[in-house]
Amino acid sequence: MINRLVEALPRDARNRFLKLCKPVDLAIGTILCDADRPLQYVYFPLTGLVSLVAKLGDHAPLEIGLIGNEGMLGATLALGVKNARLRGVVQGSGTALRMTAARFRRELSRTPSLRRTLNRYLFVLLAQLSQTTACTRFHDIKARLARCLLMTHDRASTDHFNLTHQRLADALGVRRSAITIAAGGLQRKQLIHYTRGKISILDRKGLEAASCECYRAVTEDHELMFA
Repeated sequence: MINRLVEALPRDARNRFLKLCKPVDLAIGTILCDADRPLQYVYFPLTGLVSLVAKLGDHAPLEIGLIGNEGMLGATLALGVKNARLRGVVQGSGTALRMTAARFRRELSRTPSLRRTLNRYLFVLLAQLSQTTACTRFHDIKARLARCLLMTHDRASTDHFNLTHQRLADALGVRRSAITIAAGGLQRKQLIHYTRGKISILDRKGLEAASCECYRAVTEDHELMFA
């Protein structure tokens, strides 16, 4: 499997770019970057999942973005911003292509096609972050959970994945009890099977119907980027 941003580059630029990357494993819970700290590396997930997490004071962390093989961690370097604004945490184990931040900046300056691709991705990422913020404010937990599971399903490339109550609660900024109630509702409708942190998607179309419009909006933005 390849990262879709890298795949979108012209062949010569893609081959040169791949030679500069190092394949790495992504382990669940690993912090790849922290807020207000310099970015040391950029990551292009192949099979892993990375959460963009905001943390304010003593409040529970809140996931406001999710990156899979459609994107990258560290895209703000294209704007000349060297520090991360959000924490990047591995949510799903897998693999990624890694490059040092310094080398990535050099590639941006010498490869116009890479900069054009990153500009489009930054727009889509900004749209995702904005949509998630609105979703958190206005939509109920069951619809938000369905959206979260669909986004994870898209990037996990499997119907079965591991997500504990606590990880879902952290992702959505709610108590574990709220996740228990919402997941139970989706399970009673036979949309998912959920036990001991293991989730199986049983009815994809039903889960899409249970989600809010935010999932469709973000998905359409991604598909337009690669059209």
